Amino acid sequence: MSTTIILVRHGQTEWNRVERFRGRYDVPLNSTGLKQVDQVAKRILSQWKPIAIYSSPLSRAMQTADALAKCFHQSVISTDGLIDIDYGDWQGLTPEEARSQWLELVTNWYEHPEVVEILGGETLSQVRSRAMTALKEICRLHPDQEIVLVSHTVVNRLILLGILGLGNDRFWHLKQEPCAINVIEQSENGFILVSMNETCHLM
Repeated sequence: MSTTIILVRHGQTEWNRVERFRGRYDVPLNSTGLKQVDQVAKRILSQWKPIAIYSSPLSRAMQTADALAKCFHQSVISTDGLIDIDYGDWQGLTPEEARSQWLELVTNWYEHPEVVEILGGETLSQVRSRAMTALKEICRLHPDQEIVLVSHTVVNRLILLGILGLGNDRFWHLKQEPCAINVIEQSENGFILVSMNETCHLM
């Protein structure tokens, strides 16, 4: 028996277009993001028949998940385990603004993210732990079924590292574009990554 997980990143927001530390700030999709969610919904509809759709509770993820839910006449299940990283004191700042206050810490974020502890926020290890716990519990509820998970670039990267058994030091070695699709299979032998960061539906 094998569970198929379609792991999706939410669509574009203004804080993706002009880079800011988003985290728990509830930033909605912009006009480009709204177009992207329609495209990713059509892509998933063309190949899969998910039995359930789980999402981070933040609006940018929920808007993305809602577009999928309408296609499959389902409701979205909000899951705190998939919520974005808490950036603490960095939230809402551009990388340049954060560097002006915490030069060494922000430099480490881009060079050694696995060791960074953001004041008032979460570490990558903490996010990975809760995201993997959520993934495994959701899979337990859906043996031999197809499911969709909608989350954020940080969470998705950590889930992908988790299923591949790679360390958080590899965080910046993966890409997650807005509305990218990743396909994962889970069986009694563990997780298999089928595809990653698929964006051809956005062309």
